[in-house]
Amino acid sequence: MKSTEFHSADYDAHGRLRLPVLFWCLLLLQARTWVLFVIAGSSREQGNTLLNLFYPDHDAFWLGLLPGVPAVLAFLLSGRRFAFPGLWRWLRGFLILAQLVLLCWQPVLWLGGDPVNGVGLALLVADAVALVWLLTNPRLRACFSIEKE
Repeated sequence: MKSTEFHSADYDAHGRLRLPVLFWCLLLLQARTWVLFVIAGSSREQGNTLLNLFYPDHDAFWLGLLPGVPAVLAFLLSGRRFAFPGLWRWLRGFLILAQLVLLCWQPVLWLGGDPVNGVGLALLVADAVALVWLLTNPRLRACFSIEKE
């Protein structure tokens, strides 16, 4: 049943609520290490240089892949979310947890000796905004609470 708080453009041809555009941006933000991994893999010659530029410590790179797993899973399941309603419902909680990890990640790196720079500060702000949006956006919440048809 359609909620009155959403516009008709928020629904697809089947009457299902569309995922917000910012959701896809949030997935890219959470899966940023995965995106870097794909870019580095596609540029064979500069791939290793690119990875060393962003992740001089290779252990940090592998750890950086972990918070992106829920985002990658959400991306893969988004088109079939009605086929896996239980898993889809739980996925929002995992996305929130991953966002919390990413929000804490940058300060932990700074406390570990990494220099505070503009990129790190921008990521910290983006992670904080993403977390607030994940927790408060009513349309996104409705997209994760799939009603039985």
